[in-house]
This record gives sequence, C-alpha cells and structure tokens, in this order.
Amino acid sequence: MLSFTVRMTFAHDDHAEITEMLRHLTVASRQEPGCVSYIAHFLEGDLGTVLIYEQYADEAALEHHRTTPHFHQYAIGGLYQRMRERQVENLTAVC
Repeated sequence: MLSFTVRMTFAHDDHAEITEMLRHLTVASRQEPGCVSYIAHFLEGDLGTVLIYEQYADEAALEHHRTTPHFHQYAIGGLYQRMRERQVENLTAVC
C-alpha cells in the first residue's frame, strides 16, 4: 500500500475555483481501480492551503492515477498551474 499527502498553497482569491477542481478530481479519483482513499482538505483557518491524503493499492494503481484524463485536466492543467508551492510527504503505516 502506498500512502502520502500532497500539500499545496494557492492565492486566497482562487478558493472557489480550486474547490471546484478538487471536487471533480476527488470524485473521479475515488472511482479508479486501486485507489483506496483520496481525501482533499482545506487547512482550517487557511483557505489557501490544501492537503490531499491519498492511498493506492500499489505502484501500478498510482501510475494509473497519474495517466487518467481527470488527473491531467484538474491536477496538471488546473491545480498545478495555480499553485504557489507543493510538498509531498510519503507515509509508512504503523500497522
């Protein structure tokens, strides 16, 4: 199982547009084979910071996610174009 978080920062003025992109990306990502969990959050008190928690069954499932039309449209073509900063943290499950 692969688990990680993606933290991105955006201009506060982009909040409504970022929210809409995240909604589309989340719904489509959760339907992918091998996607265990995909949850997008805004940091409480900071509408410009997004934290996405993702889990995939294996590397093949993650690679599939990165090749989907919705990832290219909403992540690469949308979020990545508007983000100011991006940080990925890989996680190791305790149990």
